[in-house]
Amino acid sequence: MCRLLGVVSRAPLPLATSLGELAAPFTELSREHADGWGIAAWPEQGGDGPRVVKGTARAAGDRLWDDALGGTPADAAVLHLRMASPGLPVVPGNTHPFTAGGLAFAHNGFFSPYDALDELIDPDLLSGAGGGTDSERFFLRVLTLLRDKGPVDALAGAAEDIRARASFASLNCLLLTREALYAYADEDPECEVSRRRGPDFFRLRYRADGERVVVASSGVPQPDGAWSVLPYRRVLEVRRGDLGVRVHG
Repeated sequence: MCRLLGVVSRAPLPLATSLGELAAPFTELSREHADGWGIAAWPEQGGDGPRVVKGTARAAGDRLWDDALGGTPADAAVLHLRMASPGLPVVPGNTHPFTAGGLAFAHNGFFSPYDALDELIDPDLLSGAGGGTDSERFFLRVLTLLRDKGPVDALAGAAEDIRARASFASLNCLLLTREALYAYADEDPECEVSRRRGPDFFRLRYRADGERVVVASSGVPQPDGAWSVLPYRRVLEVRRGDLGVRVHG
């Protein structure tokens, strides 16, 4: 399983600054979630797309990770720590976030079979897949739906397709666009991981404090009263322009 972290700040800042007290404990999670990492960050509102940096080593102790946190001014970013599913190699093509057309996507969880969505993905997108993960297929289904729908409906629709066609542990994901950061949450509480790790493991929470909005998996400090749980099968939208927050669904 993996860990997710998203942030939208009022002005472009180095990620270490905008994440503040979350940067160190999130990095520490990579001692367990040690199969690579990735960061997609928008340097400014008018940029052509997010800048993406990935590594296949553990984030903790990786100088490239530290440099990305300290030297990437951005007003919106998605960060991912990977724990690879059995049988899926630790290679750049399988490392999140996945990107296309100015969008970035990261997933925490898995579904099986990995090809459950293939017939629902536009052939031109499927042929361009960079790796072999179920997570990338999730993104490609979202991209297919985005050709006719907005991000909220595309995320919810892709998750509904997975529930109809596959068994899954978690469908938690983050989608970063030019306009907003989106988060979706869902899990199967009867899956082996949820039963073994407990009911909090797949919870996504978010916090707005005036200068930033953050969305995070469990494992980083999330004191009661400061953080809100994203309900399952809902889409959180955080607008880059004004930090407006809305839960859809």
